[in-house]
Amino acid sequence: MKLRRCKKGISVELPVTSNAVAMPDADQEDALIVSVTDDGSVYFGVDPISPAALAEKVRDRLSNRTERKLYIKADARTPYANVVKVLAAMPTAGVQAPNLLTTPRDSSGPGTLIPPKGLEVLIGPPLRAGSEAIIVQVLNSEHQRPALKINNEPVQRATLQGRLRQLLQNRSENVVHIQADATLPFAAVVDVIDVCHSTGVKVVVVAPVR
Repeated sequence: MKLRRCKKGISVELPVTSNAVAMPDADQEDALIVSVTDDGSVYFGVDPISPAALAEKVRDRLSNRTERKLYIKADARTPYANVVKVLAAMPTAGVQAPNLLTTPRDSSGPGTLIPPKGLEVLIGPPLRAGSEAIIVQVLNSEHQRPALKINNEPVQRATLQGRLRQLLQNRSENVVHIQADATLPFAAVVDVIDVCHSTGVKVVVVAPVR
């Protein structure tokens, strides 16, 4: 069994990723961590809180800090909509780039302590019609995996990384926007964010498809 080392907090089943980076600051006693459990309950630290009250609470805690780091520890099984409520509060709270904590896809031995890792995301508004941005859509499907599209063109999970690299070749900005169905498990959305990060881009999360 792998044990993810983390400061005392709410227990969740983290999504698994391959391209997350080390985030040792998430283990500090004063780290700001928002947790979302599988049933959608939200906690700031170990205290339950409503998504509506989250922005003000986070803003207050950040008021005397120079670094505006915040970590989101969301259960892999919770619907993406529950995480979106937390993400939506971040810009108002003064956090433009929250970090999604994940667990690595590796072969660590039993009882191995795994330092915190995660993926940084940016929060963006819904895109305007006719936008030239690269948009990866993560959609519900009849199969186990979600259906994927890049700018409305279907793409397979296995070829997503390569297709993104092609599209990014002639771009001055290495940015990919993620738009996902609200009812998908959070893990399914993080999996796509993880693939995007493997290409070295900045990932912007926009409003869910529905």
